[in-house]
Amino acid sequence: MTIPAGPPPTGGGDGEQQRLRLLAVTACPTGIAHTYMAAEKLAQAAESRGIDMKVETQGSIGAENVLDDNDVKHADGIIVAADKDVDLSRFAGKRVLTVGVAEGIRHPEQLIERVMSAPVHTPGGAPTAPASGGKERSVGYKALMNGVSYMIPFVVVGGLLIAISLSLGGHTDPSGGLVIPKDSFWMDINNIGVIGFTLMVPILSGYIAYAIGDRPALVPGMVGGWIANTGELYDSKAGAGFIGAIVTGFLAGYLVLWIKKVPVPKFARPIMPIIVIPIVATTALGMFFIYVIGKPISWVFENLTDWLSGMTGTSAILLGAILGLMIAFDMGGPVNKTAFLFGAGLIATGNQTVMGMCAAAIPVMPLGQGLATLIRKRLYTEQERETGLASLFMGCFGISEGAIPFAAARPAQVIPANMLGGAVAGAIAGVAGVEDAVPHGGPIVAVLGAVSGVPMFFVAVVIGSAVTALTTVALVDLAERRRRGEAGLALGVGAREAVLVGAGVGATGAGAVTGASGSAGVGDVPKQAGPAESAGAAVPGDRADGADTAKEAESADEAEGDGDSGDVLSGYLTEQTVKVRLGAADKEAAIREMAELLGRTGKVVDPEELVATALRREAQGTTGLGEEIAIPHAKTDAVSAPVVGFARSAEGVEWDSPDGTKARLVFMIAVPEAAAGDEHLRILALLSRKLMNAEFRERLLAAPDESAVLGVLREVG
Repeated sequence: MTIPAGPPPTGGGDGEQQRLRLLAVTACPTGIAHTYMAAEKLAQAAESRGIDMKVETQGSIGAENVLDDNDVKHADGIIVAADKDVDLSRFAGKRVLTVGVAEGIRHPEQLIERVMSAPVHTPGGAPTAPASGGKERSVGYKALMNGVSYMIPFVVVGGLLIAISLSLGGHTDPSGGLVIPKDSFWMDINNIGVIGFTLMVPILSGYIAYAIGDRPALVPGMVGGWIANTGELYDSKAGAGFIGAIVTGFLAGYLVLWIKKVPVPKFARPIMPIIVIPIVATTALGMFFIYVIGKPISWVFENLTDWLSGMTGTSAILLGAILGLMIAFDMGGPVNKTAFLFGAGLIATGNQTVMGMCAAAIPVMPLGQGLATLIRKRLYTEQERETGLASLFMGCFGISEGAIPFAAARPAQVIPANMLGGAVAGAIAGVAGVEDAVPHGGPIVAVLGAVSGVPMFFVAVVIGSAVTALTTVALVDLAERRRRGEAGLALGVGAREAVLVGAGVGATGAGAVTGASGSAGVGDVPKQAGPAESAGAAVPGDRADGADTAKEAESADEAEGDGDSGDVLSGYLTEQTVKVRLGAADKEAAIREMAELLGRTGKVVDPEELVATALRREAQGTTGLGEEIAIPHAKTDAVSAPVVGFARSAEGVEWDSPDGTKARLVFMIAVPEAAAGDEHLRILALLSRKLMNAEFRERLLAAPDESAVLGVLREVG
């Protein structure tokens, strides 16, 4: 193969004038395995061609081998193999080839061939848009999850502070309402919480836009979200809420992308991303929402109010169901506010039953979604489960916004489930004649004495919440099954390479080994976990315990930080957790067998939960890395300490690997939720790199017994 013609190499010394100098950046969004595999493959391909190459890796443990200004200055081209945004501004004026991380693993030689004919990156150019097949189909999903990931802390902080202030400082007022005394300490706490809630919607919109159009889209996205949430700007009594924020986020992101394509004079390019694009996009989006989108929202609000006014004499069951549907639909948007203000307005006329229907429906969404995360933990990421607990707390205080992160992440499943539960709660409250004397909802109003018919009020809330939880679980499970069945891919994208998005070792933060995100992801863009269904009993493993088993397990516990040179993977893997023949014939059975293998150490306290967590990770994206390798993993309190296992399969196990190979070399890593530091991530990086060496893999396959396997693996560190 030859390098296509391009600019002459810029070697530094007289003897190196013809020696090509290339740079590379590798990154995957949720893990580290593919980051380092791509780096190793590119380095090997360059070395075999006599090309100088330096590779920067952006893994879960941070950027390593960072490219400096001098590296860029003397580079002839840059390869960016990444499935997440990489800042290209430092490469202005250089030829830059951007592809998905899968390409770095599968076709490193072709990338080296192509880089010298790649386009020259211009200042202010867009961030990487990975070229892996099918990636474009998941841009909207990733953008939405990015916004949800950044929004969640605002929902949790704002909601919990409001709930605390209401519970400790609030009381029912004879004139109506659930109030906190002005100028009190708890009013200050409440105001801080309100600020968090106020920022929630613009944050959602802004970071959706940011994921699509990068930094120039952040301002129009946030301003657009603020406008969407402020109904007074377009003559509406209620803002568009989180649904409006999703709309403005996508509009802002794609508007910025379109503006970037407009050709401008060279002198204007430096100011485009920091002045021109934000101003033009913000103004255009704001005017569009106020004068075009806002008017229909206001019209809907007014007509819904008139329609409800004409229903006050109809069946209480029907009216309660309709109000419950409306309350649950958009949780703070115009439909929700129409129902709420309709009920609140009738309190002054002496009709408190309509507000009773609304009060029963208001807590159903956060209580139902929080309950769903407890019923089927395997369907949710760690961040979602934590948000679920906060949602339960907010639901008790009538803060329906606690369910917004779930509705924003899975609108097609969560919103119908919310509406069904809300309708049931509203209908039960209506037929029971529940009354509410204050414009607020949730169990808090019953506790404070504002509700009449308290027993039936709680019956309505409990049944409605249960309906929402069970429906959510069923719909999410169904959606995940369909996604896995149609394409076998982590996020439902259509191309084979997209499997690699979540195939590595995920991280929700430094030192985490998980499939989640977020962030979302949350920055990580928070990912959506899938279901993990059991499929039979574990395959019995060969018992290979030796006389020194207990001693090895003890030494593995002590070796986490500073094992000696004889340790294998810092002492996490011992002869006790090595099996030379894996008996399983399919992925799930293999994971169960590996979990049993790890259980020999005594560090596995809940084998079923370990298996469930690992399978949930597989539902996000295969951990089959190609080259006959699979590294399933789990971050869970099902283990009491980090532990690593290894097994070989003679026939190979189908693992949906991107290169189509069956997994013959299977490593399983498990760490507890509270695992600190990044030592295990560094081990995975070393392991991923070493496994790219064909000769090393052959020796690992040929090792006759556990001791020989350990001898080979000791080379990793």
